[in-house]
Amino acid sequence: MIVRQEIFDTYWKFAVKRQEIFINRLRGVAEPWTDDPILLKYKFCNVYRASDRVSQFLIKNVIYKGNQENADVVFRILLFKLFNKIETWEYLQQVLGEVSLITFDVNKYAAVLQKKLDAGAKIYSNAYILCANKAFGYDRKHMNHLALIHKMCVEDNIAKRLVETKSLEEVFDLLKTYPLIGDFMAYQLAIDLNYSTVINFSENDFTVAGPGAQRGIRKCFIDTGGMNDAAVIQWMQEHQHEEFKRLGLKFQSLGGRELQLIDCQNLFCEVDKYCRVQFPEVTSSRTRIKNTFSPNNSTIDYFYPPKWGINGKLD
Repeated sequence: MIVRQEIFDTYWKFAVKRQEIFINRLRGVAEPWTDDPILLKYKFCNVYRASDRVSQFLIKNVIYKGNQENADVVFRILLFKLFNKIETWEYLQQVLGEVSLITFDVNKYAAVLQKKLDAGAKIYSNAYILCANKAFGYDRKHMNHLALIHKMCVEDNIAKRLVETKSLEEVFDLLKTYPLIGDFMAYQLAIDLNYSTVINFSENDFTVAGPGAQRGIRKCFIDTGGMNDAAVIQWMQEHQHEEFKRLGLKFQSLGGRELQLIDCQNLFCEVDKYCRVQFPEVTSSRTRIKNTFSPNNSTIDYFYPPKWGINGKLD
């Protein structure tokens, strides 16, 4: 491999500085939480995917709250993640009461969401773009996604099929068989499902590089030596300790949990964004960072999948 040294080193420095912001906020340290002007000005995801606000809401308020039968947990995860917007989930609960597979009806849910759209509100997150073809014959995207959930959870009992999978890659392959779910979305959903007790695989079993991560890899490496993007991400995960040591960096892990493949994948995406300002001469298809940072003063009582064994270890 041939690295673009300054940007390759920035990958690890960014991980340390962004995690330091998370830890400082967690401990109640007063602003500013960093002296990095780019991190002060722009919005970046957390180093650990599970620490981001939407993932935290998913884990605490969607997965581990409510009926814990596999079919219901899977239904709630899919419903939440296909829209990926906290306000949409809360609106459904406000209007419909408990969100449950037992009472799920495509037309009823669609009517509720249409009312929100008619009021001028957004029901989808901007975090990533979902496929929006008319796979189930409807003109509106949300109708097709609700029909997809009905197909997966009611007709196919996908929860039972998920329990029978033998790896995270098998979960990915199963999700990929459905319309409206591409490679990146299938991987994200596999990770989200793996937060639950329905399946239990290592996050280091399998990874898929999204478009942002692919751009980050191109910036960090001049030549990957024939390795594909997934192999590059795996190399980063396996060599994290020696790279931090080489640069004399002290990385504060998440309760002793080292960076997983999903986190290293996300870091490439965030470093691509960071480099648009720090190293604008190294270009990609994106040239600016869209979102500036504005602190959200609402506190998060961080909670991670209990099977990780890190709850209570973040002080």
